[in-house]
This record gives sequence, C-alpha cells and structure tokens, in this order.
Amino acid sequence: MKDAFDVVTPAGPVTIEPLQHLQRYWHDAGSTLKWDCLFMLPPWLAVWWSHFGEIPKTHLYVVRQRDVLLGLAPLVVSGDTVYLINDVDIIDYSDFIVAPSREREFFLGLFDHLRREGIGRLDVGRIREDSTVLSCLRTYSTSLGCHVSSEPVDVLYEMDLPKTWEEYLDLLSGKERHETRRKLRRLESAGHVKLRIIEDETDVSVAMDTFMALFRSNRAEKATFMTATVESFFRSLAVGMASAGLLKLFFLDVNDIPAAVAMCFDYNSTIYLYNNGYHRRFSHLSVGLLNTVFSIRESIMLGRKKYSFLRGSERYKDRLAGHPVKLHHCEVILK
Repeated sequence: MKDAFDVVTPAGPVTIEPLQHLQRYWHDAGSTLKWDCLFMLPPWLAVWWSHFGEIPKTHLYVVRQRDVLLGLAPLVVSGDTVYLINDVDIIDYSDFIVAPSREREFFLGLFDHLRREGIGRLDVGRIREDSTVLSCLRTYSTSLGCHVSSEPVDVLYEMDLPKTWEEYLDLLSGKERHETRRKLRRLESAGHVKLRIIEDETDVSVAMDTFMALFRSNRAEKATFMTATVESFFRSLAVGMASAGLLKLFFLDVNDIPAAVAMCFDYNSTIYLYNNGYHRRFSHLSVGLLNTVFSIRESIMLGRKKYSFLRGSERYKDRLAGHPVKLHHCEVILK
C-alpha cells in the first residue's frame, strides 16, 4: 500500500517512513536502539503486515534529535487517534523502540509532531507493566503535556533460568517436582522417546504440516481459531523467523510418532513459548506439558537467561515456576 511503503515525509525531528524501513534500522550496527519486544521485530511485523495489516495510514514514525536517532514508533492513524501496532489475537504486547535513557526526549518529539498533525489521542494497547516506556510516560506525563492512563488487562508468565536442570527442579514446589519426575518416568516407560528441534528454514514447511495437525487435534477452540488466514500467518511466521535464526520448533516423538509440538522463538537470550499442541492419543502421558518441560531443559542447556510462557494465565505456567507480569492497556491524551 502506498501509505505504508512508498512515502517518506520529513517533519523537523520526526520523519514518517515506510514500515519496511524497520528492517534497515534493525540491521544498523551503529544504532543504540533497544529492540526488547519480540513482537516489534521486523521479521514478525513484516509477516503480520502481509496478513492483517494492509490498511491505509500505517507508518513508521522516526524521531531524531540533531541527527541522533532517539526511537521508532510503528503507528496506525485513524482520525484524531493513533494506535501503536497491536493485535489482540496475534501480538501479545507491543512497545516503542527507543534508545536507552532517551525515552523522555523521544516522546517530546513524537507528541509535538502528533499535536501539529491534529492528533489528540495515542492508544498504546497492551504493554508490559515493567516497560521503561510505560514508566517514562507515567513519570513525565506533566512535562510531556499529556494525561496517561493505564489499567491491567491481562498477564504473561516468565522466569529467570538457573544454570542447571537440577537447579530448575529445585524451583518447583515439592509436589510439582515429584509429579514432574513421575510423569517423566511414565513417558520413558511408554517406549522410544525423542526430542527434535526444527530450526532450519528448509525443514520448516514440512514441520508446520505436523504442527497444524497437532494444534487442531488438541482442543475444539484451537481448531476454530486456526482459520485459513491464521494458518497462512503461522506458516509464514515460522519461515520468516527461521530465516532470521529465531525459530525453534520442539517436537516430542513417542515411538517415532509426533506426540506434541511447541512453537518457540529464541531471541535476546530468551526462549518464548508462542503456541503448542499435542496428539490426544498421547494425552494420558502428559506429552503437552512434558514437551514444555523439555523445552525449558533445552533452554537451560543452551545457556539462555529467561523463559517466557507469554500471555495467558493457564495454571501450568505457575506450576512450572513462571512468575506473573501484568499487561496494561495504556492510553495517552495529548493536551
């Protein structure tokens, strides 16, 4: 679409650029921007855009100060409101991409530009409660000339990973540790058990056929969610993230039959569990839960620092030592 990809509009310290320019900034070795949010990475947003985001007036707002890049804001304009790119079903949370300790200057430049464009409201959507951007908006709302409101609307779970598997087991409650070991023994007694990890772009297409079959066979609501459009998105996302070196598909095979799958992303020393599924034939072996446990064990072996179960309050996340982080819906009124 012309609005999103073909026009670059200079406006003092702010330029309005094509959304695809995100890729350029991501690969800029001289940039100090913090790319903390998985869902704001160019490989992710490129796939999201191609499936769900082809709407007019979606732009990348680039804020500078004396030729120093302060930050990026992928925004959708609708009347006198702008929205930070978000999608309740696909994107767990969003954030701005800002240089460390430059958040206040970034928002001063962005908000001044938006006001001159007749924008009176910024809908940030879901954002982590521990986001430095949210903290800045709350702290500096007066000097930024705006009113900031936020309220918790959802939760994600994550944990800091210990250095060893045994240390991880010690994080579990006594009951959960006993149950995990018991389930592992039961699985091993069922036959030949193998964990496969698919990462290579050339192997993703066939692997996603299996992912889709296991995902749809899991629960009726999952099958309903996986429409043709969503399936196309998942397949393209797997290929795009694999191409960027960020995909890990964990398959748990029992007697050479795929019993469970977990779609994970490996970024910034964190493993993100995005979605999963399992074959109901093996549900008595707790293959879905144990495949998650195996992905945690593999993350520890790889030396990763964090494991994120992402959005949702399912009980197993707490049982497996995850800690809740609230997601807030944030809105900014530009005075």
